[in-house]
Amino acid sequence: MELLQLQYFLTVARMEHVTEAARSLHVTQSSLSKTIQRLEDDLGVPLFDRTGRKLRLNEFGSKFLCRVERALFELEQGKLELRDLSNPEHGTLELAVTTASTLPNILREFRKKRPDIQFHVQMLTTQEMVTLLHRGEVDFCLSSPPVQDDDIECQIVFIDPILVAVPRGHRLADRSIVSLTELKDESFVGVKKGYGTRDLVDAICKSVGFAPTYVYEGDEPARLIQLVEAEIGIAFIPSTARDSREQISYLRVENHELVREIALLWHKSRYISRAAQEFREVIVDYFEDVCKLER
Repeated sequence: MELLQLQYFLTVARMEHVTEAARSLHVTQSSLSKTIQRLEDDLGVPLFDRTGRKLRLNEFGSKFLCRVERALFELEQGKLELRDLSNPEHGTLELAVTTASTLPNILREFRKKRPDIQFHVQMLTTQEMVTLLHRGEVDFCLSSPPVQDDDIECQIVFIDPILVAVPRGHRLADRSIVSLTELKDESFVGVKKGYGTRDLVDAICKSVGFAPTYVYEGDEPARLIQLVEAEIGIAFIPSTARDSREQISYLRVENHELVREIALLWHKSRYISRAAQEFREVIVDYFEDVCKLER
């Protein structure tokens, strides 16, 4: 059994399509198919059910995939550790976020300490982020909601109140507090389902007897303030994403703990480089400072 066979198997197992897997691996379909066939011959069992170019993992393949992912994960962590030990002053932090409002300030603070470290940041849904965590493809995730899993370390770093943003001409603009039931007939702008804040707000609204009516659903949280200002709808906005525009009023929600927890996540078995450890310290210090300012 060869390492190349396992790498090819992993790609095919995730994509379940020979053509797409071959394109991703930059090999011919025939070469890929022959490699997978040799692996199955070595193991003595088929790993896929085949329908044309499409493949679906069978029971043998599903069991074997778990072992292969674990083995290749450990090898990748070994490479990361050696790379960090040989060149600790350079490297790239792989980050995934479901909440990006605080990220620019955090990255600015870290860059002051480690200017030679590069970043690669992805804005993802919770499920997409968890998938990358399990694969060991990211160093840290900044997530709301937190994620509980045997392989994932979860550290709550901030409790973030969720506010109601309305345009200045709105009937509630002069208020500082509003009840959720007063909002049941309003039109909302928000992010799509699957993002933590959206799912949390929908669940809490449902608990008091209504489902928000969304006239806009997108995947760019920063755009919501512009839509509120244009009087397209009102929005639930975390306090850390609050904008200081004069045409927007922010209201607190009374009698409800409408807050989101922001958590820092990492895979328990992933190698944490010295730069990544310092990044974690910057995040914790940043949110501690935010808490002090809000008191």
